Amino acid sequence: MSARTLIAGAIILFASIGLVSMLIGDPLALLQRILIFAAIAGIIYFVFRKVMMGGGSSGKNKDQKAFLKAARQSKKRYNHKKTAAPVKASASNPFRKKSHRKKSQANLTVIEGKKNRKNRASL
Repeated sequence: MSARTLIAGAIILFASIGLVSMLIGDPLALLQRILIFAAIAGIIYFVFRKVMMGGGSSGKNKDQKAFLKAARQSKKRYNHKKTAAPVKASASNPFRKKSHRKKSQANLTVIEGKKNRKNRASL
């Protein structure tokens, strides 16, 4: 066995002996320490996440929300147009001249982005 394995085994053995003795001697103190450790770990996790992710309402997150909103609206319009126009039976005159195609009635949604960023194509 290597020295690392012996040291790790000794640490685990002492930790388990301490845990069992604390559980037998004062279980309420053990529970209190576990809850305090969990609370501190949770606070550290949320602070770390807030700092590393650049805050809860970063520009990227706002852009993503705006994109999802526009996608839902587009999908809703597309599905609405599909179901709203029922297909007529071919009982009409087959010799009748077809009319010109109508212009698209696409409703476009502008997604706000970063206005002060330079255009890469012009560089």
